[in-house]
Amino acid sequence: LDGEGGGTPRLLALDAGNTNITVGVWDGDVLVTRWRLRTLRDQTADEWGILLRNLFDFASLDQSAVTGVIIASVVPPLEASLRMMSKRYFSRDALFVTSDTDTGITIRYDNPREVGADRIVNAVAAYNKYGGPVIVVDLGTAITFDVISAGAEYLGGVICPGIGISIEALVSRTARLPQVDFCDPGSVIGKTTVASMQSGLYYGAIGMIDAIAERLLAELGGSAKLVATGGQASMILKDSRYLHSVDEDITLDGLRLIWNR
Repeated sequence: LDGEGGGTPRLLALDAGNTNITVGVWDGDVLVTRWRLRTLRDQTADEWGILLRNLFDFASLDQSAVTGVIIASVVPPLEASLRMMSKRYFSRDALFVTSDTDTGITIRYDNPREVGADRIVNAVAAYNKYGGPVIVVDLGTAITFDVISAGAEYLGGVICPGIGISIEALVSRTARLPQVDFCDPGSVIGKTTVASMQSGLYYGAIGMIDAIAERLLAELGGSAKLVATGGQASMILKDSRYLHSVDEDITLDGLRLIWNR
Protein backbone atom coordinates (compact mmCIF):
# COMPACT_ATOMS: atom_id res chain seq x y z
CA LEU A 1 0.00 0.00 0.00
CA ASP A 2 3.03 2.28 0.06
CA GLY A 3 2.56 5.08 -2.41
CA GLU A 4 -1.24 4.91 -2.50
CA GLY A 5 -3.08 8.20 -2.09
CA GLY A 6 -0.51 10.18 -4.06
CA GLY A 7 2.00 10.30 -1.22
CA THR A 8 -0.55 11.58 1.31
CA PRO A 9 0.39 11.06 4.97
CA ARG A 10 -0.70 7.87 6.66
CA LEU A 11 -2.61 8.49 9.86
CA LEU A 12 -3.06 6.22 12.88
CA ALA A 13 -6.34 7.04 14.63
CA LEU A 14 -7.37 5.61 18.00
CA ASP A 15 -10.75 5.91 19.71
CA ALA A 16 -10.18 4.81 23.32
CA GLY A 17 -13.51 4.03 24.95
CA ASN A 18 -14.41 2.46 28.27
CA THR A 19 -14.96 -1.01 26.77
CA ASN A 20 -13.11 -1.06 23.46
CA ILE A 21 -10.38 0.79 21.60
CA THR A 22 -11.05 1.18 17.89
CA VAL A 23 -7.92 1.61 15.81
CA GLY A 24 -7.95 2.83 12.22
CA VAL A 25 -5.21 3.44 9.66
CA TRP A 26 -5.89 6.13 7.06
CA ASP A 27 -4.06 6.68 3.78
CA GLY A 28 -5.39 10.06 2.74
CA ASP A 29 -9.18 9.70 2.69
CA VAL A 30 -9.06 5.90 2.47
CA LEU A 31 -9.58 3.83 5.63
CA VAL A 32 -7.03 1.09 4.97
CA THR A 33 -7.99 -1.09 7.93
CA ARG A 34 -9.57 -1.01 11.36
CA TRP A 35 -9.27 -3.12 14.49
CA ARG A 36 -11.33 -3.30 17.69
CA LEU A 37 -9.40 -4.11 20.87
CA ARG A 38 -10.40 -4.50 24.50
CA THR A 39 -9.69 -1.51 26.72
CA LEU A 40 -7.05 -2.66 29.20
CA ARG A 41 -6.41 0.22 31.58
CA ASP A 42 -3.23 -1.20 33.10
CA GLN A 43 -1.54 -2.12 29.81
CA THR A 44 1.86 -0.50 29.40
CA ALA A 45 3.17 1.57 26.50
CA ASP A 46 5.33 -1.34 25.41
CA GLU A 47 2.38 -3.76 25.48
CA TRP A 48 0.31 -1.40 23.33
CA GLY A 49 3.24 -0.85 21.00
CA ILE A 50 3.94 -4.55 20.52
CA LEU A 51 0.24 -5.26 19.97
CA LEU A 52 -0.03 -2.58 17.27
CA ARG A 53 3.23 -3.70 15.67
CA ASN A 54 1.85 -7.23 15.40
CA LEU A 55 -1.41 -5.93 13.90
CA PHE A 56 0.52 -3.87 11.34
CA ASP A 57 2.60 -6.92 10.44
CA PHE A 58 -0.52 -9.09 10.13
CA ALA A 59 -2.09 -6.54 7.75
CA SER A 60 1.19 -6.18 5.79
CA LEU A 61 1.36 -2.48 6.65
CA ASP A 62 4.57 -0.51 7.07
CA GLN A 63 4.62 0.90 10.60
CA SER A 64 7.31 3.41 9.65
CA ALA A 65 4.95 4.96 7.06
CA VAL A 66 2.76 6.43 9.82
CA THR A 67 3.32 10.18 9.86
CA GLY A 68 0.63 11.17 12.35
CA VAL A 69 -1.19 9.81 15.40
CA ILE A 70 -4.48 11.21 16.71
CA ILE A 71 -6.34 9.90 19.76
CA ALA A 72 -9.80 10.45 21.23
CA SER A 73 -9.81 9.06 24.76
CA VAL A 74 -12.41 8.98 27.53
CA VAL A 75 -10.16 6.80 29.73
CA PRO A 76 -7.62 9.06 31.47
CA PRO A 77 -5.54 6.17 32.95
CA LEU A 78 -4.72 5.04 29.39
CA GLU A 79 -3.51 8.33 28.06
CA ALA A 80 0.06 8.33 29.42
CA SER A 81 0.67 4.83 28.03
CA LEU A 82 -0.80 5.72 24.63
CA ARG A 83 1.20 8.94 24.49
CA MET A 84 4.42 7.08 25.26
CA MET A 85 3.54 4.27 22.83
CA SER A 86 3.08 6.79 20.02
CA LYS A 87 6.43 8.41 20.72
CA ARG A 88 8.36 5.16 21.21
CA TYR A 89 6.88 2.96 18.47
CA PHE A 90 5.83 5.52 15.84
CA SER A 91 8.24 8.38 16.61
CA ARG A 92 5.29 10.79 16.69
CA ASP A 93 3.76 13.05 19.32
CA ALA A 94 0.11 12.02 19.48
CA LEU A 95 -2.58 14.67 19.16
CA PHE A 96 -5.22 14.12 21.85
CA VAL A 97 -8.61 15.63 20.99
CA THR A 98 -10.06 17.94 23.66
CA SER A 99 -12.58 20.75 23.78
CA ASP A 100 -9.69 23.14 23.04
CA THR A 101 -8.77 21.39 19.76
CA ASP A 102 -9.55 23.23 16.53
CA THR A 103 -12.40 21.09 15.19
CA GLY A 104 -14.57 23.57 13.32
CA ILE A 105 -17.42 22.89 15.78
CA THR A 106 -18.44 25.44 18.42
CA ILE A 107 -19.25 23.72 21.73
CA ARG A 108 -22.26 25.25 23.50
CA TYR A 109 -22.01 23.12 26.66
CA ASP A 110 -21.98 25.23 29.83
CA ASN A 111 -18.52 23.81 30.51
CA PRO A 112 -17.00 22.65 27.19
CA ARG A 113 -14.34 20.61 29.03
CA GLU A 114 -17.03 18.23 30.23
CA VAL A 115 -17.74 17.01 26.70
CA GLY A 116 -16.04 13.67 26.01
CA ALA A 117 -13.54 13.52 23.16
CA ASP A 118 -15.55 10.79 21.44
CA ARG A 119 -18.65 12.99 21.41
CA ILE A 120 -16.69 15.91 19.94
CA VAL A 121 -15.23 13.69 17.23
CA ASN A 122 -18.64 12.19 16.38
CA ALA A 123 -20.09 15.68 16.10
CA VAL A 124 -17.36 16.78 13.69
CA ALA A 125 -17.86 13.74 11.44
CA ALA A 126 -21.67 13.92 11.51
CA TYR A 127 -21.77 17.60 10.59
CA ASN A 128 -19.20 17.24 7.80
CA LYS A 129 -20.81 14.10 6.35
CA TYR A 130 -24.53 14.79 6.82
CA GLY A 131 -24.90 18.51 7.48
CA GLY A 132 -26.97 19.94 10.29
CA PRO A 133 -29.02 19.77 12.31
CA VAL A 134 -27.97 16.19 12.99
CA ILE A 135 -28.24 13.82 15.95
CA VAL A 136 -25.66 11.09 16.57
CA VAL A 137 -26.84 8.11 18.61
CA ASP A 138 -23.83 6.14 19.88
CA LEU A 139 -24.58 2.72 21.39
CA GLY A 140 -21.45 2.09 23.40
CA THR A 141 -20.77 1.55 27.10
CA ALA A 142 -23.24 4.39 27.50
CA ILE A 143 -25.93 5.28 24.97
CA THR A 144 -25.33 8.89 24.04
CA PHE A 145 -27.22 11.38 21.89
CA ASP A 146 -25.23 14.31 20.48
CA VAL A 147 -27.02 17.24 18.85
CA ILE A 148 -25.33 19.47 16.29
CA SER A 149 -27.05 22.52 14.84
CA ALA A 150 -27.20 23.74 11.25
CA GLY A 151 -24.61 26.34 12.25
CA ALA A 152 -21.97 23.76 13.28
CA GLU A 153 -22.67 24.11 17.00
CA TYR A 154 -22.50 21.23 19.45
CA LEU A 155 -25.65 21.97 21.43
CA GLY A 156 -25.45 19.15 23.98
CA GLY A 157 -27.21 15.85 24.29
CA VAL A 158 -28.28 12.93 26.42
CA ILE A 159 -26.36 10.18 28.29
CA CYS A 160 -28.12 6.91 29.16
CA PRO A 161 -26.98 3.56 30.59
CA GLY A 162 -25.63 1.31 27.86
CA ILE A 163 -27.04 -2.10 27.01
CA GLY A 164 -24.07 -3.98 28.47
CA ILE A 165 -24.34 -2.04 31.73
CA SER A 166 -28.07 -2.81 31.90
CA ILE A 167 -27.42 -6.54 31.48
CA GLU A 168 -24.71 -6.53 34.15
CA ALA A 169 -26.91 -4.65 36.63
CA LEU A 170 -29.89 -6.93 36.03
CA VAL A 171 -27.86 -10.10 36.56
CA SER A 172 -25.74 -8.88 39.49
CA ARG A 173 -28.67 -7.45 41.48
CA THR A 174 -30.96 -10.47 41.17
CA ALA A 175 -30.57 -13.95 42.63
CA ARG A 176 -31.94 -16.13 39.85
CA LEU A 177 -31.74 -14.25 36.57
CA PRO A 178 -29.07 -15.67 34.23
CA GLN A 179 -26.54 -13.91 32.03
CA VAL A 180 -28.04 -13.38 28.56
CA ASP A 181 -26.93 -12.13 25.17
CA PHE A 182 -28.43 -8.99 23.69
CA CYS A 183 -30.47 -10.02 20.65
CA ASP A 184 -33.85 -9.69 18.98
CA PRO A 185 -36.07 -12.24 20.79
CA GLY A 186 -38.52 -12.31 17.87
CA SER A 187 -41.51 -11.63 20.11
CA VAL A 188 -42.27 -9.12 22.83
CA ILE A 189 -43.94 -11.79 24.98
CA GLY A 190 -41.19 -14.04 26.32
CA LYS A 191 -42.03 -17.69 27.01
CA THR A 192 -38.90 -18.34 29.09
CA THR A 193 -36.90 -16.34 31.60
CA VAL A 194 -34.11 -15.81 29.07
CA ALA A 195 -36.55 -14.75 26.32
CA SER A 196 -38.33 -12.41 28.73
CA MET A 197 -35.05 -10.76 29.69
CA GLN A 198 -33.99 -10.45 26.07
CA SER A 199 -37.33 -8.88 25.21
CA GLY A 200 -36.99 -6.35 28.01
CA LEU A 201 -33.45 -5.46 27.03
CA TYR A 202 -34.08 -5.31 23.27
CA TYR A 203 -37.44 -3.54 23.19
CA GLY A 204 -36.56 -1.47 26.25
CA ALA A 205 -33.48 -0.08 24.48
CA ILE A 206 -35.45 0.64 21.30
CA GLY A 207 -38.27 2.27 23.27
CA MET A 208 -35.85 4.50 25.17
CA ILE A 209 -33.96 5.49 22.02
CA ASP A 210 -37.14 6.25 20.05
CA ALA A 211 -38.70 8.21 22.91
CA ILE A 212 -35.62 10.40 23.35
CA ALA A 213 -35.21 10.82 19.59
CA GLU A 214 -38.82 11.94 19.31
CA ARG A 215 -38.37 14.59 22.01
CA LEU A 216 -35.08 15.80 20.53
CA LEU A 217 -36.65 16.14 17.09
CA ALA A 218 -39.54 18.10 18.56
CA GLU A 219 -37.14 20.43 20.36
CA LEU A 220 -35.21 20.97 17.11
CA GLY A 221 -38.31 21.55 15.03
CA GLY A 222 -38.52 18.07 13.53
CA SER A 223 -35.98 18.48 10.72
CA ALA A 224 -32.80 16.88 12.09
CA LYS A 225 -31.15 13.83 10.56
CA LEU A 226 -30.33 10.87 12.81
CA VAL A 227 -27.35 8.57 12.44
CA ALA A 228 -26.45 5.63 14.68
CA THR A 229 -23.09 4.14 15.52
CA GLY A 230 -21.69 1.67 18.02
CA GLY A 231 -21.71 -2.05 18.62
CA GLN A 232 -25.46 -2.77 18.74
CA ALA A 233 -26.59 -0.04 16.33
CA SER A 234 -27.21 -2.23 13.29
CA MET A 235 -29.11 -4.80 15.39
CA ILE A 236 -31.86 -2.42 16.50
CA LEU A 237 -32.21 -0.53 13.22
CA LYS A 238 -35.05 -2.63 11.80
CA ASP A 239 -37.33 -2.05 14.80
CA SER A 240 -36.57 1.59 15.52
CA ARG A 241 -38.97 4.25 14.26
CA TYR A 242 -36.27 6.93 14.02
CA LEU A 243 -32.92 5.24 13.39
CA HIS A 244 -32.56 4.28 9.73
CA SER A 245 -28.82 4.55 9.03
CA VAL A 246 -25.66 3.25 10.70
CA ASP A 247 -22.18 4.73 10.29
CA GLU A 248 -19.72 2.36 11.94
CA ASP A 249 -16.67 4.49 11.14
CA ILE A 250 -18.01 7.88 12.16
CA THR A 251 -15.50 8.31 15.01
CA LEU A 252 -12.54 7.32 12.87
CA ASP A 253 -13.85 9.70 10.18
CA GLY A 254 -14.03 12.49 12.72
CA LEU A 255 -10.46 11.89 13.84
CA ARG A 256 -9.29 12.07 10.21
CA LEU A 257 -11.20 15.30 9.61
CA ILE A 258 -9.79 16.93 12.75
CA TRP A 259 -6.27 15.87 11.82
CA ASN A 260 -6.68 17.34 8.33
CA ARG A 261 -7.48 20.75 9.85
